[in-house]
Amino acid sequence: MVGIGEDDQADRLRLVTKVARLYHARRLRQVEIADRLRLSQPRVSRLLAQAEDLGIVRNIVAVPPELNHDLEQGLCEVYGLESAHVVDAVAGDDHELTTDLGSAAAPFVAAALTATDVRTVGFTGWSRTLRNMVEAMRPMQAVATRIVEMLGDLGAPTLQQDVAHLTQRLASLTGAQPAFLRIPGVVASPEIREALLLGDPHARETMRLLDSLDLALLSIGPCEVVAPLRAGDNYFTQAQFDEAARAGAVGQVCLRFLDADGAPVHTPLDDLVVGVTVEQLQRVRNRWAVAGGKGKYAVIRAALLGRWIDRLVTDTATATHLLEGAPS
Repeated sequence: MVGIGEDDQADRLRLVTKVARLYHARRLRQVEIADRLRLSQPRVSRLLAQAEDLGIVRNIVAVPPELNHDLEQGLCEVYGLESAHVVDAVAGDDHELTTDLGSAAAPFVAAALTATDVRTVGFTGWSRTLRNMVEAMRPMQAVATRIVEMLGDLGAPTLQQDVAHLTQRLASLTGAQPAFLRIPGVVASPEIREALLLGDPHARETMRLLDSLDLALLSIGPCEVVAPLRAGDNYFTQAQFDEAARAGAVGQVCLRFLDADGAPVHTPLDDLVVGVTVEQLQRVRNRWAVAGGKGKYAVIRAALLGRWIDRLVTDTATATHLLEGAPS
C-alpha cells in the first residue's frame, strides 16, 4: 500500500513536471503558467528551480521514471509492450498534446537510438508529434548509419521541404546519413506509382532500405484528413478514407489501414501509397509510437492489439482509456 508521504511526493513531482513542460517546451511565461494552473507566480518560480535541482530539466523536460509506473506497467502487461512511457500532458487541444508528447518522448527515443544494434532507422516526418520530438532532441552518441524516410512526399511543397529538413536534422543528431523518399507519397494509380519508382533510382534505394530497418518511428492516425495535410494533396481524399472505413478500418499506421483488432485492412488504396509496406513494418523488431488524444483512441488500441507497436509514449488520459478498454 502506498503511503501518504509517497502520494504527496508523486503529486509534487507531477506539478513540477507540468510547470517545467509549460515553461520550457510550450514557452509560456511564468505569469501565464500561474494563471493556467491557478498558482502564485512566486510558486511557479520555485517549482521551476526545483525542476532543475531534481534533474527534470536538462534542456528538455525529463519525465521522472516512477511518476506513472502503474499505468506504464499495466500497458506493458496487458498489451505485451516492451516499454511504455506515460506523460502528464498539460494540453488544451491536439496541437498542445503533440507538443507535450513530442518533447517528452525525446529522451526515451534518443536513448533507444544509441543502442549498439540500431543501425538503420525508419522515420515518418509527417507526424506532428514526431516533428516536435526531433525538435526537442540534442546531439547523441548513436551508431546509426541511416535515417530512412518511410513515406513519400505528402502535402504542399513547403511542408515537404520542412519534412526533408527534419529528416536531415535527425540524421545530423545521430551522425547518420539521410535516405530521402522525394516522390509523391500517395498517387492516383498503381501505374503512376510504378513509373515513379522506375524513374527514380534514389527512391528505389530508399524503398530497398525499408527491408532492413532496426528501429521504426511510426505515424498513427485516424481515417480522416488531419491538418496541415490537405485532401488530395499527394494524400488521400476524405472519400478514400471513408472507403477504408467502410472496409473495416479504424485508422492507419504509416498509411497502412488496420481494423479494430489490429488486423491489416487491404484495399486498392494500398497500391497508391509510396512508402513502407505492412510486411516491412512487421519485420521491424523495434517499433516506437508517440501518440495520444481522443481522436486516436481506437487506432492506438488497434495497433496495440495487432502488435504493430513495441514501445509507446502516450498521455495519462489515453493510457487510462486503453486500460479501461483492455481485452479480457
